[in-house]
Amino acid sequence: MKFKLNEKFRKKYSPEARDIYFTVPNLISLLRIISIPIIAVLVSRHQMIEALAVLAVSSVSDGVDGVLARLLNQVSKVGQILDPIADRLLIFCSILALGVAGIIPWWMLIIVGLRDLLMGLEVLALAQYDYGPLPVNFVGKSGTAMLMISITALIFCDIWNNPLVDLLHLAALAAGIWGVGLYWLAGGIYLRQGIRLIREAR
Repeated sequence: MKFKLNEKFRKKYSPEARDIYFTVPNLISLLRIISIPIIAVLVSRHQMIEALAVLAVSSVSDGVDGVLARLLNQVSKVGQILDPIADRLLIFCSILALGVAGIIPWWMLIIVGLRDLLMGLEVLALAQYDYGPLPVNFVGKSGTAMLMISITALIFCDIWNNPLVDLLHLAALAAGIWGVGLYWLAGGIYLRQGIRLIREAR
């Protein structure tokens, strides 16, 4: 029995994305997207404990869907699109909610929104030449991680009010600014890659 289980987990699944839609990983990704407005509403109402609980479940599901996609051999093109959409929606909606709650300045929302709008236009342009989403690079992953750390810390800081938490709040804002910088740097890399692909296709 143990040998069979080991063989199952050692089995190499194809990394090629397929045209399949109704899969367990895609369902998890869809539920994660549905949870985003719930998180945003809770944050905007300063219901931070509840927001952190939903955010924690959403974050765990982000890793689970990728693992299941490989274990169940359900890597799909739809899943490769849903995952980055969920990440960007979570960041944008969380920053919007933090702005509504008066926790962060509105310029952060505007800068992040402009970057995501630019990337959305690039995806549409690439789709005209039958290109899917560009592979995520290290800078993009770092920027997303930094922003998520900042967002989580800012939500956490709103629960209490003391000098130590105030320092953490400043650190979280600083991390958010760095995250926005990396987010835009990654956007520049994606933009250059997209322009090169479109030129080659022409």
